[in-house]
Amino acid sequence: MKVKKLAHMIALMGVFAPAAGPVFAQDGAAVMQRVEITGSSIKRLAKEGALPVQVINYDTIEKSGITSTEQLIRSLSANGTGADNMTSGNNVFGADADRVSGGASYASLRGLGPNSTLVLLNGRRIATFGASAKAVDLNAIPLGAIQRVEILKDGASAIYGTDAIGGVINFILRTDYHGLEVSLNDNFTQHGGGANRRLSLLGGVGSLQKEGFNVMGSVTYDNNEKLSSHDRAFANGFQPERGLSPDTTGTPYANQLSGAGTALGTGFKRPGDPTTYLQANPLSFQGKCDSIPGMSQYQTALWKDVTAATRSTYSCAYDYGADYIINFPVERLNAVARGTLQISPDHKLFVEALYGHNKATAEFTPVQISTSLANGNAYPVGGAYYQDLSAFIPSFDKTKPIIYKWRANPWGNRMQEDVTDNARLLIGAEGVLLGKWDYRAGLSHGESTTKTALIGGYGYTSKIYSALGSGIINPWLSAGQSQTPEAMQLIESTRFNGAFQHGKTSLTQLDGNLSGEVWQLPAGPVSMAVGFDLRREGYNFAQDVDATQILLSPGNAALNEASRDIKAVYTELIIPITKELETQLALRRDHYSVFGSTTNPKISFRYQPNGMLVLRGSANKGFLAPSFTQLYSGRLSQELPNGIIDPVYCPSHPGDPAFCAIARLPYFSGGNPALKPETSKQGSLGMVIEPVRGYSASIDYWAINSQNRILNRTPQIVLANAALLSQNIIRNPDNTINYVNAGWINAAGTKTRGADVSLRGEGKLDSYKWAFNLDGTYTRSFKFAEIEGQPYQEYVGNFYSRDLYLRWKHNASLSLSRGDWSGMLIQSYSTGYKDQLPDGGKAAPPPGFNPNVKAYTKYDLSASYTGFRNVTITLGIQNLLDTDPPFTAHNVDEVVGAGWDPRVADPRGRALNVLLKYKFL
Repeated sequence: MKVKKLAHMIALMGVFAPAAGPVFAQDGAAVMQRVEITGSSIKRLAKEGALPVQVINYDTIEKSGITSTEQLIRSLSANGTGADNMTSGNNVFGADADRVSGGASYASLRGLGPNSTLVLLNGRRIATFGASAKAVDLNAIPLGAIQRVEILKDGASAIYGTDAIGGVINFILRTDYHGLEVSLNDNFTQHGGGANRRLSLLGGVGSLQKEGFNVMGSVTYDNNEKLSSHDRAFANGFQPERGLSPDTTGTPYANQLSGAGTALGTGFKRPGDPTTYLQANPLSFQGKCDSIPGMSQYQTALWKDVTAATRSTYSCAYDYGADYIINFPVERLNAVARGTLQISPDHKLFVEALYGHNKATAEFTPVQISTSLANGNAYPVGGAYYQDLSAFIPSFDKTKPIIYKWRANPWGNRMQEDVTDNARLLIGAEGVLLGKWDYRAGLSHGESTTKTALIGGYGYTSKIYSALGSGIINPWLSAGQSQTPEAMQLIESTRFNGAFQHGKTSLTQLDGNLSGEVWQLPAGPVSMAVGFDLRREGYNFAQDVDATQILLSPGNAALNEASRDIKAVYTELIIPITKELETQLALRRDHYSVFGSTTNPKISFRYQPNGMLVLRGSANKGFLAPSFTQLYSGRLSQELPNGIIDPVYCPSHPGDPAFCAIARLPYFSGGNPALKPETSKQGSLGMVIEPVRGYSASIDYWAINSQNRILNRTPQIVLANAALLSQNIIRNPDNTINYVNAGWINAAGTKTRGADVSLRGEGKLDSYKWAFNLDGTYTRSFKFAEIEGQPYQEYVGNFYSRDLYLRWKHNASLSLSRGDWSGMLIQSYSTGYKDQLPDGGKAAPPPGFNPNVKAYTKYDLSASYTGFRNVTITLGIQNLLDTDPPFTAHNVDEVVGAGWDPRVADPRGRALNVLLKYKFL
């Protein structure tokens, strides 16, 4: 093996040493490249290093019809099945949701969360998402300019420091391109909506080998169209016979509420019925809830513990889950420029500039309003639309105002425009010193800025309340009716449109390393790398207006300018013990200006006893530094959905809404400056076998234990653990809950176990070349405890509101080529899981309820032709069989998606992908 190639591998500690094969099939050129990197005489085994690394080249990505980095990462079997995608981020549900997602999407290897996956560009860090500083937004990656993607499925804190507990995803850009290439990709769905289009231009001049320089650039424009739940029949939240029905009474035709001094008083009784009811809708008494589109009679039997029968028996419900925007409009512009100067055979300098502009138009359902006498927004006596329920409720007092709960459709969908600009400038040098020491150094600065503007559906709280209290606006519109011009003019006067909030992250980095052989052993040379990493990270987040004045505004609390300095040094060794066995050792020490130092070691080995077998393994420690938001975000006031139950006092006050059906319970959340880093211990053990040339298999078993897990202590968790967290539940003198304190804590840890499997075969059949690949991940166990001291619970195969931990996921591909033609068939598969039980299992589900969500299988087919000069034509059909997402009866208040789950399935249905590429001479 050449010294330079070996040293390069040492410096990156296996990140550039490919392993278990790509998710999809790769062409022959990619295979030869991998052999050249490793320098082995055995084709398949030569590609296997001490660490499990998966490689995907850009040609494979194009042929697969993938049009965004999010799609690519979601196709990885090792990536988690969580709510870190743009569909889930478009609908802010659950108190632990990212309220400033802004169209961002994230990676989450092993399902450990975006913060635990390190995303690199050409082996270096880039700034995290400007709105939340949560992690790197995948939309910031210029997918059209990459050469390949390398996924290290092992902990790497000993190499890169924080964020690498779950693994590393490294996007490698083209660095030496000569020529001009233009490509057009059009991906549109059979059933309408959700089309994706891309236009890409790549060009370069000069040759490093011949002319001593190269200048290249790439510009890519993407346009993703909106896809609404209305466009897909499976997005139906009212299927009570299967255990699914809306549990909200915030309806377009308002439900009346009870309360002292109101028309319903503190409750009402029906003739011959001793029960006191607390909420009513005139359509419910008439059996006409379904006369309004999207509305239905509230299914009390399905949600007995969520909404008391006293409140829901005579109420209507609304399927707002079927009003979601599944994919919202996104425009992306990414540009990359790189200039490289070969100043001598052993030294080169380069400058790299990256710019990305991402505009996402998020769209939410109309605001839900619960009126009250205290807020002055009750419907007045004598108003033109006063609903007299005396015919149904003898005790109805029409001399009193009406308070009600209403989905305020006349204001329209809430819309926000999130614009993110990403930029990075890198100056670097690479080369060889004294003929044997490889070096690499770079200085970079990157920024990510996100600006959010409210562009529809939002308004000033005080103005909206005043308008509702006037009686001019009608909360009880029948089908086909509309507000009067006077009412619409009043509604328009309440609106707020304009700049709302903004955030910015920054990253300045100076790094360098030196690697080479240090001495000779009988089994071969010992090689060593030493390096340093100096970074300054910054973040700020602020509102452009007072968010408390905007009704149900979506923002986080302000965070003033915060920064931290990180200083790190590391060393690595490759030691050949025998001709068959080598070990890799790494040690890194990081010092953070905010919480001190941490030292993390790693050891791995590679043993090849013969030409058909490789054994490998690793053991290491890792850490995850708290984010700026987790440390410093301000105190934010929010509200929980209606129907919250006080677990302490509801049992002793059955039927009392003050304890058993609490309306809009307030809570506070925010940062915790006392947070400690999350730490981990992890390891892997695997083998690769090639019994016959061209046929191979690998399996790598992995285990990760973490401690001090950084979790958002949501109000739901606080209430569910009231005995352990009673200090976080602030009560009034009458024992009703005043508010709940929530926020970030160091909770208990996680324990996860599993295995990655890869199968590969390639050969010839007559004049045809074929190749088969399968990459799968088996998760044997994923356990964690929400609070320190609680027993660990198993989540694999069970419903959970944050992430799903599926037993098995895989991607398999079969490719066939002959001459100018090539084709590829891809299968994506994920196992099913136990569904969420309606009513938490407290009520017997209907006979048609299936407690298991079915497995999901999707096929993609593509064909490419290169017979025309300089032209490549690729036609593909994604979701070949037009498979709908599997049905799930989960509560849409906790996970986005009425009747389906965007964490698991692709909602677009069958789509046609057309790719045209032309290379100029």
